Amino acid sequence: MQQLMAVPSCALQVNGSFQTHFISESFNHLKTSLSSAAKPLFRELQQLPIKKVNNVSETMKNTSGKMLDALVNSMFKFVDQPLLPSQKNFAPVEEIGSLVEIKCTEGEIPPDFAEGVYIRNGNNPLFGGLKSAVSIFGQSHQCWVDGEGMLHAVYFKKDQHGSWIISYKNRYVETETFKLEKHIHNKPCFLPVLQGDASAVLAALLLNGLRFGAVNKYFSNTNVFEHSGRVYSVTENYLPQEVDISTLETLSDWDVNGTWDRPFTGHPKKAPSSGELVIMGTDAKKPYYVLGVISADGKKLHKADLKFKRSVLSHDIGVTQKYNVIIDHPLTVDIQRLAMGGQLMKYEKEGFARIGVMPRYGDAESVKWFEVQTSCTFHILNCFEEGDEVVVRGCRALTSLIPGPDDDVGFNNKFEWFSKGFNFAHHTKDVSSADDIFAEPGYLFSRVYEWRLNMVSGKVEEKNLTGTEFSMEFPFINDQVTGLKHKYGYTQVVDSMASSTCGMGKFGSLAKLYLEESYATTSAEGKCEELIKVEYHKFEENNFCNGSVFVARHGGKGMEEDDGWIVTLVHNEETDVTQVHVIDASRFGSEAIAKLTLPQRVPYGFHGTFVSMPSQS
Repeated sequence: MQQLMAVPSCALQVNGSFQTHFISESFNHLKTSLSSAAKPLFRELQQLPIKKVNNVSETMKNTSGKMLDALVNSMFKFVDQPLLPSQKNFAPVEEIGSLVEIKCTEGEIPPDFAEGVYIRNGNNPLFGGLKSAVSIFGQSHQCWVDGEGMLHAVYFKKDQHGSWIISYKNRYVETETFKLEKHIHNKPCFLPVLQGDASAVLAALLLNGLRFGAVNKYFSNTNVFEHSGRVYSVTENYLPQEVDISTLETLSDWDVNGTWDRPFTGHPKKAPSSGELVIMGTDAKKPYYVLGVISADGKKLHKADLKFKRSVLSHDIGVTQKYNVIIDHPLTVDIQRLAMGGQLMKYEKEGFARIGVMPRYGDAESVKWFEVQTSCTFHILNCFEEGDEVVVRGCRALTSLIPGPDDDVGFNNKFEWFSKGFNFAHHTKDVSSADDIFAEPGYLFSRVYEWRLNMVSGKVEEKNLTGTEFSMEFPFINDQVTGLKHKYGYTQVVDSMASSTCGMGKFGSLAKLYLEESYATTSAEGKCEELIKVEYHKFEENNFCNGSVFVARHGGKGMEEDDGWIVTLVHNEETDVTQVHVIDASRFGSEAIAKLTLPQRVPYGFHGTFVSMPSQS
């Protein structure tokens, strides 16, 4: 997840099970928005049978589907959302085709670097870019996290003499909705649903559901993960897609042998020691939040409905040796709010936030909840147990940049909202609540934060770990310490000036967090703070990174936690050239040990992973 700072990924969390519930309630709210000319058509539509369609392509084969197509084509117009010159590398690229061999432009790959594949996911919208739809109902817009997923892969392989052969390939993730738009219609079909006028969003949800059996596209653009020797692409509004790592061909949806029938988190976590995969799925209808534990072999599933009372966009989940860690923050999805003219998705700054700690195979009653200060946490750095405490670390902000500005700001002013939010030049105030966060620039500032949850007393201790100098997001660690106490963490660092000028998040450096080394300081408000040591790896001016991952030294188990490399994509906006940088994590502030120039630019994207050769099918 990189067009801004977090997620990113994160399309509307509604799936096929939501269709009948939503459509039955939508007509009454929508009728008041219809012109007299359109009302007779919708009276006819109300007589059409509503049912869930497992294969969205099949919906288009009947007569009613053609009538709906004609209705949409006559009433809705797709328009491109403009890109500024400073946003050029957010524009999509074409598939390159066959593997292309690449060479080190500077330095060399060390011999003990692991053979494997670095893969980064990101949105690469079809048909020229993000779209808005204009109709008699108003306008609805795709959000910056929308757009079809495209995988960019760099293959590291040795020949028989031990010399490196490195190659690059990219390819779209071909979900069912991708196939429908690209291969059947070859034009935009799904109406945008995440932002816009309430009546336009309602109409879009309704018509998408009637035409395709899905209210939104399955973008699969957020992350890539490996489990039980298989590789998957994922975004949390649908199931993951298994991908052939050699060709990047999309194989099939993964529903864990038919046992998982709902959205799937963009950040599943492997439990330490056991290798079980901990997942969750959130939805716009009950059950709002279901947690799952998949066996190490990928064949068995434990499910638990956590009985949430609201629908939240929870993007990440944590694990420790014994527990699952659940984030419940006030970024909510509310159909009734939309029907009353409000936003479908909204960060409720007056809402509550809490963190849940659940035994690995527990249920809703076994979760111990801790009330925490209201905030928005998209990404967890790591969690672990220490004495009576469960320690949770992540990147915390006081508002959400998904989906964007509230109704009172408006979509047409979204650039100004993001630009002001990324302006950290004078961000020294330690705002402890969201009450006055929008009064000054820099409200999208994100700090590395720690919560200590005492499982015996029920008390919470929370504090900032990093200061107000740099905003940090997209945290990552050496995966070998997931769920365990650790010394180091890493993040991407927002370039405030470039992001404010662009109105989209750009990351001009990386940070290494020394979690066991701290120092005392005084904030601008005169408060004493104990912050951790941070080391930076800065890129050249107008060079920005994304998709950063840690790659452990081959055979490096039992060695130092930072014995390995950071692999990241770096785009030079002066030359319009994208490179892969390999950085020695133990000499973090030094120049990259290797730089590989790719055959075409790679748009800024979201999350990546490194899959070693033994893990491949």
